[in-house]
Amino acid sequence: MGTKRDFYEILGVSKSASADEIKKAYRKVAMQFHPDRNPGDKSAEEKFKEAAEAYEVLSDPDKRAQYDRFGHQAFSPGRGGGGGYSGGGMNMDDIFSQFGDIFGDESPFGSFFGGGGNRRGSGTRTRGVRGSNIRVKLKLNFEEIAKGTTKTIKVKKYVVCKTCSGNGAKDKTSVQTCGTCGGSGQVRRVQNTFLGQMQTVTTCPTCNGEGSTVLHKCTACKGEGRVYDDETVTIEIPAGVQEGMQLSMSGKGNAGERGGASGDLIVLIEEEAHPQLHRDGLNVAYDLHISIPDAVFGMHAEVPTIDGRAKIKIPAGTQSGKIFRLKGKGFPSVNSYEKGDQLIQVNVWTPQHISAEEKQMLEKLHQSPNFTPKPEKNDKSFFEKVREMFS
Repeated sequence: MGTKRDFYEILGVSKSASADEIKKAYRKVAMQFHPDRNPGDKSAEEKFKEAAEAYEVLSDPDKRAQYDRFGHQAFSPGRGGGGGYSGGGMNMDDIFSQFGDIFGDESPFGSFFGGGGNRRGSGTRTRGVRGSNIRVKLKLNFEEIAKGTTKTIKVKKYVVCKTCSGNGAKDKTSVQTCGTCGGSGQVRRVQNTFLGQMQTVTTCPTCNGEGSTVLHKCTACKGEGRVYDDETVTIEIPAGVQEGMQLSMSGKGNAGERGGASGDLIVLIEEEAHPQLHRDGLNVAYDLHISIPDAVFGMHAEVPTIDGRAKIKIPAGTQSGKIFRLKGKGFPSVNSYEKGDQLIQVNVWTPQHISAEEKQMLEKLHQSPNFTPKPEKNDKSFFEKVREMFS
């Protein structure tokens, strides 16, 4: 489809829009491009799906926060496992199953145009109950964050019952078509209004929209269509993620009841502290301590980086507080091609305990004019260094 459009632009709302405003905007756009109003129009169908994708993200506070911060890239890690959100791969059944109730709000046309989660004349019906989301924490070290990584974890959750394949029935003969709705999952009602006769379609109260009832429950799952078990999940982590970022894997949460859609797996990123380095956004900071003679004569030092070690030259006469920059040795941005630097601050180490002989030597040096502080005009102040460090 090419470059994705901004979700707020799709729904025609501002970034400060409330949850209620987003819901109303989605309903308006979805009604405009609803397949029942635009039969055979592929362009309208794509816009309908696009609106559902936007609403799925913006109606969820966690997903919306990630989208506001990182844009579409916030959900790219899960693409290998079904997508960071399900909207991009949604079919019509998914949309009506998840958001069908939106069309039934505040409108006499709501039920006619797919209200209650079912499309008129489409033959689709709501299956079971959607599973809940699962949240897990994932701790990553600096190297994994810098390069990206693949993690395989074991998750305790509800999975589809293998015995009944999720329908909750003991066998095929234990499933009976609902007598109330005839298997459609819907009941229709015609009522007279001042506008004339109005037909409404609602979810069947007998089968809850499933179109069938179970006579004899599966003994393995007690009719739920799911059992509690371990499942191994592979998570693709992109380079540059940060502490507190959440990645969403659609359909990797708890399995739904009796064939209902699965929830999402929400992965909360945590950073493992590095023994020597500190992170500041995309940059990496390191404190290098050197002796007074090394500061006077200069030296070559080896410093740790997030991908190994690097050698730097400390010129003779280097002042304490001097900051050296290793270009491109920081973290990559998760949402662009930008890359941070490594900042190395030199700290001249002052000994706290000295021998009598060392004291005599220092007393002689104390009288030397070369050891009298004479800062040059071009030496940057502390505040200028801080400003440069974070610019």
